Amino acid sequence: MSTLRFEDGAVQFRQRIVVSLLSHRSLLLRNIRSDDLQNPGLKEHEASFLRLIDQMTNGSKMEINSTGTQLRFKPGVLLGGDINHECPNSRSIGWFVEGILPLAPFGKENLEITFTGITDGLCDVDPSADYLNRSTAQIFKQFGIGVDEDEDEQPQIQVLQRAAAAAPDVVAANANQNNPNYIGKVILTCPIIKQSLRSIDWVDPGRIKRIRGNAVSCKIVSSSMAARVAYAAKGVFHRVLPDVWIHTDVHTQKRHRCGPNPGVMMVVSSESDTGVTLTAECCMNQHNHKQQQQRDQQQQSSDDSNNSTNTRGGLELPEDMGKRGAYMLLEEIRRGGCIDTHCQSLAFLWMALTPEDVSRIRVGTLSQYSIETLRLIKQAFDVEFKVTPDMDTKTVLLSCLGTGYRNMAKAST
Repeated sequence: MSTLRFEDGAVQFRQRIVVSLLSHRSLLLRNIRSDDLQNPGLKEHEASFLRLIDQMTNGSKMEINSTGTQLRFKPGVLLGGDINHECPNSRSIGWFVEGILPLAPFGKENLEITFTGITDGLCDVDPSADYLNRSTAQIFKQFGIGVDEDEDEQPQIQVLQRAAAAAPDVVAANANQNNPNYIGKVILTCPIIKQSLRSIDWVDPGRIKRIRGNAVSCKIVSSSMAARVAYAAKGVFHRVLPDVWIHTDVHTQKRHRCGPNPGVMMVVSSESDTGVTLTAECCMNQHNHKQQQQRDQQQQSSDDSNNSTNTRGGLELPEDMGKRGAYMLLEEIRRGGCIDTHCQSLAFLWMALTPEDVSRIRVGTLSQYSIETLRLIKQAFDVEFKVTPDMDTKTVLLSCLGTGYRNMAKAST
């Protein structure tokens, strides 16, 4: 097969590695941050992702030039099994889990990966493990992964230990920062498919019947922070729905061995009468704290008479954070569809790998990342999606004919 060649650098880096493995086609990436004179080439988290792929496969070859601006990848065979991987602090564990999820059901053995690193505090750039666990459970079920009664393991993303991201001005040489007892830990388990995925016909989102969620605080002086977030979110949801439950969970460094940095996050999901789950999350983003503080100082200098300027240095109140998370879920519900906007690319890729039958799915607004994924699927698998806008429900109906992809690693053993 011909080599997949891309000249636009690290765009869709994880997705292209995954597609190369599933299509058994070599990959060539050029101009990886070649315009960056100070730090050209691959970043630390991208190199860590390549090491993870190397652990998951047998026979994969990776060639990186001296400047790191070019990557040549030759895919191997997916193995599965038990794997331990340490994630750098530049990205959260969710970034790595999201990247390898399309590969999880394909391999020689059931997959179980233990990740260590940051679990919370970066949800504005990376999905958290809690979000992925809630949003992808229905996708695994729809494609027939882990639905057999004789399966020993079920697809699950479990958070064993939490660690929030540090603020930019926090000194890196923290005594507890390098202590292995105070780092986040997440376990991803997924059984392999015996032959192939199952075709889907997922077009009925149904009506929302209940809302469930979880508010978590990590190393916060006041244990009521998570309760204040949950209370504010429930105040928004109770205006439209009576069946609302948001559990609060307080993690301390002494009892739960959570990381040394403070953090608050909330994940909420809506469940419909047809089994459709839509999920949203929000968190206290420490990395945006400095930018918020600079904006507040500029606003205060431009308008000294404005007494409503935030004097807390840009930090968000728990009540405001709870309302923001509730409005994010309501916006996801307004868009419609059967899956979250963030999980569209995963569903589209698995639809292309289903048996040679038509698969259909209804989504809300197509994200730019999903559009790029559709183009990548066309280039790698030669699968075209039929996109039909539904003007009545303001949603989009996508359908395609699967390639009949089989788990060859399982069939050959």
